[in-house]
Amino acid sequence: MTAPVTAPAPAAPAPAAPPGLVAPRPPADRPRSRPGALAVRALGPVALLVLWWVSSATGLLTPDVLASPAQVLDAVGELWGNGQLSDALATSLTRSGTGLVIGLAAGLTLGITTGFTRLGDELLDSSLQTLRTIPFLSLVPLFMVWFGINETAKILLIAVATTFPMYVSTSGGVRNTDRKLVEAMRSFGLGRLAIVRQVVLPGALPSLLAGLRLSMTLSVIALIAAEEINATAGIGYLMSQAQSYARTDVLAVCILVYGLLGLTADVLVRGLERVLMPWRTAGPGRSAR
Repeated sequence: MTAPVTAPAPAAPAPAAPPGLVAPRPPADRPRSRPGALAVRALGPVALLVLWWVSSATGLLTPDVLASPAQVLDAVGELWGNGQLSDALATSLTRSGTGLVIGLAAGLTLGITTGFTRLGDELLDSSLQTLRTIPFLSLVPLFMVWFGINETAKILLIAVATTFPMYVSTSGGVRNTDRKLVEAMRSFGLGRLAIVRQVVLPGALPSLLAGLRLSMTLSVIALIAAEEINATAGIGYLMSQAQSYARTDVLAVCILVYGLLGLTADVLVRGLERVLMPWRTAGPGRSAR
């Protein structure tokens, strides 16, 4: 005789959601097209340009305070036509580029040394951290005494300014390298230099690119200070000449050139990030909104 089959007890009804609440939905990622992204990025500069033009056209900005956009364009044509702007730009780029290369090499070497070896950290890090807190602008008088007013002082000032951002980023990135991976490579017989080249530097690549970005931007800022050291050529020399003759149009051209140099440096590093780390192009948590 079989036992009677009992029907399962009915499930308790789910509690009703409080009024006004909706079921959660993950945010939809709506990628924006590249032309659309560029258009959004251009909104800020275009708005500033329109404001500048309107202020000049209505008389809020007089030429003795700031030249109008049309006057600045005329000044660009004048300076480029007589070769002053191209010569000054070549001189400034040479100074900035030479100082940047020296600073990047020094920061990278010191960062690897202190981040990868305990002895290097104990010997160098405290001294470098102390030097890092000294504003590089305060070194201008001292560099003029040590190196005179020639190109050496200008290039070394840019090198000092760009060394420490690269050093801090490199040292931090190297310290964060997976130690278990390093020990595993050592067990396979890799030498110290091979480990640095094949394991440490690829692992620290995000920090290295961040340091490169800061150093390239800072090289333009240091260039402005360096070209105040009795420059006879370069964008800074053009600015001092324009100041003597109250040429606000030429002053605006020089300021815009400095800004474009900084923007170009930032764009170059962003492009390098897309090439070397394509998986980080979108970035975590970023949406099209």
